[in-house]
Amino acid sequence: MSYSYGRGGGIMSVAPVTVNIIIINVLVMIMCFLNWDFMVEQFALFYPASHYFKIWQPITHMFMHGGFWHLFFNMYTLYIFGTVLERVWGPRKFLLFYFVTGLGAALLHVGVQFIEAQVYLSNIESVQAQEAYYRLLGTPTVGASGAIYGVLLGYAMLFPDSVLTLIFPPVSLKAKWFVIIFAVIELVTGIFNMGGGIAHFAHLGGMLFGWLLIMYWKRRRKMY
Repeated sequence: MSYSYGRGGGIMSVAPVTVNIIIINVLVMIMCFLNWDFMVEQFALFYPASHYFKIWQPITHMFMHGGFWHLFFNMYTLYIFGTVLERVWGPRKFLLFYFVTGLGAALLHVGVQFIEAQVYLSNIESVQAQEAYYRLLGTPTVGASGAIYGVLLGYAMLFPDSVLTLIFPPVSLKAKWFVIIFAVIELVTGIFNMGGGIAHFAHLGGMLFGWLLIMYWKRRRKMY
């Protein structure tokens, strides 16, 4: 397999989509610092039954983050693994993959919220259920993590035996095992509601839709 990287040889020439996604996320983070309340109300993702919900939020929430470190780790991961996938697939296919995984993450997240909402509404006479339901309606979701988990899944499917090393703890494993471990952790923490404030099923949604899209490409022989 051969790759064409363009004449410039710089990161923009080999991974323009990855670089531009990072730039957009940084610019949006600056806008959030300037007016956080407005940005969240307009562009974070709210449950569709909420009066805060707007039709564009499933896309715009992917470019928002809750703080510097949230942004940093997501964009660092995107830079490391997204660059590789974009080189293999090309900008158009990688952009499609990124948005499919990001929107898939939002879809599964909202689906889980729907189940939660039905449980609360079935016990709406309870004060606790009412509080939980209205808390759900007013809770925004931000972050590119769903798409980032999809990118990680994509990398592991293309390069399953490549060895990755975590910074902390300094553990080295093949990419396929890292992704499986991450998926299990997200599933367990999501089911048992551990690590409050983290959309665990959005992460799983990104991985699920990434897997489905790659399997579709493989069956249609359109992987590359």
